[in-house]
Amino acid sequence: MARKITLDFLKTEAAAGAALGLAALAAIIIANSPWASAYFYWLKSVHTLQVGPISLELTISDWIKEGLMAIFFLMVGMEIKYEILRGELSDPRRLATPVLAALGGMVGPALAYFAVGKALGAPGAGWPIPLATDIAFALAVFGFVGKGLPSSLRIFLLTLAIVDDLGAIALIALLFSEGAQLTPLAGVLALLVGGGLLAARVRLTAPFWVLGFAAVWYLTVLSGLSTSLTAVAFALIVPLKARKENRQSPIKEAIHELHPYNAFLVLPLFAFAKAGVSFAGMSFSTLAAPLVVTIALALFLGKQAGVLAMAALASLLKIGARPTGATWRQVYGVAILCGVGFTMSLFIGVLAFPGAVDSPEQVQVKLGVLGGSLLSVIWGAMVLAGARKAAPSQI
Repeated sequence: MARKITLDFLKTEAAAGAALGLAALAAIIIANSPWASAYFYWLKSVHTLQVGPISLELTISDWIKEGLMAIFFLMVGMEIKYEILRGELSDPRRLATPVLAALGGMVGPALAYFAVGKALGAPGAGWPIPLATDIAFALAVFGFVGKGLPSSLRIFLLTLAIVDDLGAIALIALLFSEGAQLTPLAGVLALLVGGGLLAARVRLTAPFWVLGFAAVWYLTVLSGLSTSLTAVAFALIVPLKARKENRQSPIKEAIHELHPYNAFLVLPLFAFAKAGVSFAGMSFSTLAAPLVVTIALALFLGKQAGVLAMAALASLLKIGARPTGATWRQVYGVAILCGVGFTMSLFIGVLAFPGAVDSPEQVQVKLGVLGGSLLSVIWGAMVLAGARKAAPSQI
């Protein structure tokens, strides 16, 4: 059953990856065209959602990041729950490996940033930037080269990336948050606990889940927390077992329904909103700036080293296990893809170096993240493409 649900995803993953890549490319082209001002104006334009007495104002960029992407994280959370309880990750040793690898994927880039940054003179404030993995882009690249590879590798990457992002969210709260609003946060917790208890006793219909998720999302925005965190938490209360024998698993049904919308609407829109970077006025000295080089190398080298080292250590100490049917060469390819930072890295960069979007630090952050992510995509795809036919006994 777990293998089937994974293969269902892989059928559309390559097409979804193509849509994502085209959206990102379109954003870069438009951001460097005569329509650039209209593009950036559209992203910054404020729009209001009014439902009775409830009103919420966000920019288009924030509606996409905090609104649509919450749907993506909801689906990711449900898939993780399904795999932990029924699939590849139901073995504690196989769950331990991606979790420990995610920790290595945060420590490795941090150490690399400090080492390279000290040598080049990069500002120390940027060390959290390369710590996060972009789930959407990493999975999209894997979708392109994943044919012929064990499906367990995708679950490994997905689990690692979500743990990695949750760690990044926690880091943001510790380093950059001025404190969440307690009243709406209490409402979020009450809804999650109450919904979980209710779902355990009675079968809830789809409208209840939609309204419940909308309420949790709204209170999360008011609290100041990331909606991705509570979207994953909400996924944990969605039932796994159907209450009637002839009914499908609620989680599996929800994943099946949400996947096309995420693959061909949510993620491409997100890429179009976030990938638009203007290269006007840039020179070689800008590209070779210490901050650019340090971030790029921390993402590309620090990520793969940290992930692979911790995965290998978990296997060596027998507290974890290699993904089923995968070779270490294939695991290494996945470790490289974890260097695709993009979304969360750019977001942390804004917090680490506050200021105008066209400030020197912000331009260098974007170049470093894009450079490190691009290197990780190219090298990771090459390694995985070459490792498709490797036997499980090979290194």
